[in-house]
Amino acid sequence: MQMAQHIESPAPKQMAKKSTQRRRRNSNESALALRDRRPPDARWSAVQTRDKRADGNFVYAVRSTGIYCKPSCPSRRPRREHVAYFPLPAAAEQKGFRACKRCKPQLARVQDPRTDAVARVCREIDRQVQNAGGLASESARSDFLLTLPTLGKVAGLGSHQLERAFRGVMGISPRQYADARRMQWLKSKLKKGDDVTTALYDAGFGSSSRLYERAPGHLGMTPATYRKGGAGMEIRYTIANSPLGRLLVGATERGISAIYLGKDDAPLEAELRQEYPRAEIHRDRHGMQDWVGQILDHLRGHQPNLDLPTDVQATAFQRRVWQELRKIPFGTTRTYGQVARAIGQPTAVRAVARACATNPVSVVVPCHRVVREDGNLAGYRWGVERKRKLLEHEAGPASSPKAKRKSA
Repeated sequence: MQMAQHIESPAPKQMAKKSTQRRRRNSNESALALRDRRPPDARWSAVQTRDKRADGNFVYAVRSTGIYCKPSCPSRRPRREHVAYFPLPAAAEQKGFRACKRCKPQLARVQDPRTDAVARVCREIDRQVQNAGGLASESARSDFLLTLPTLGKVAGLGSHQLERAFRGVMGISPRQYADARRMQWLKSKLKKGDDVTTALYDAGFGSSSRLYERAPGHLGMTPATYRKGGAGMEIRYTIANSPLGRLLVGATERGISAIYLGKDDAPLEAELRQEYPRAEIHRDRHGMQDWVGQILDHLRGHQPNLDLPTDVQATAFQRRVWQELRKIPFGTTRTYGQVARAIGQPTAVRAVARACATNPVSVVVPCHRVVREDGNLAGYRWGVERKRKLLEHEAGPASSPKAKRKSA
């Protein structure tokens, strides 16, 4: 009997404990449901009246435009069925919305202390992701900088408090947010034309394996394929006569994207479209007169130093090579090996030669000034004879066709 009492006696306590937990859970669920029912009406009212007092409490996003605003934004009121609400700008951006340039909602001061703490953590994660490319070692790029204790210090919260607060505001964990921001940063780098290796380290991935295991779900394809499918450019071009034949000059608003030399217009135009298959390309017969004039003056010997802006899609390695080529003085040459050593990669001679061969802005980036070790001209995208004429012209009438080569 005593044993039965010993076994049965805890039951009322356990039942009372479960009952208390059930009441608390129901109370929390009821409060959450009440909170979820009421705010949409109050928030919609704030948006309708452009209530400045609601700024910093939430932002609203318009699905039809992809833009998010603060409640007091003076822009045209959206239709209610197109509106979604977020406690923070970071949460809206996480869903792919862009900040309104008119009301600048990301600058509004967050009013709720808990939400403000999460906002500080989001900014810290963003800062570390953007600065990751400047970290020297792979270990410095690893996730230890984004641990909960480290981020908790930024928010003034313990690890468990931060995890709960972050999930409550953002709907995801700090790690999931960091991974998403890394992937967004990676996408922007790939769209700009960075090679996959440069982009993955700039985005804070410590190794390519960590990137590729996440890539299919986030990019829908491998990083290299995504890079090839990047957004195109808008290029205007014109064609003129030059001392070296027909000269095609293509450019965006930011700079020159193509300088081609040839005999006929059609092959040059086809080359341009092949070089930039995703770009919007239009012929402008009377445009870019200033840039075209400077290039023609250079080819005629009236302007030795040609310093024009460029806007090209290139890998990080190609850019390094092309920047080095622009340092070669007028009237001199370098060898492929000298260029490779100058960029700190002495064994990359073949890669340097390839970068020269794929240079889309010849003359401005003077790849014709790079020759073989024995002084032979080697190849040239627009023909060896044009390369010879360029070097003879730059070296002067008394110099040899091989021009003057300065040792590195």
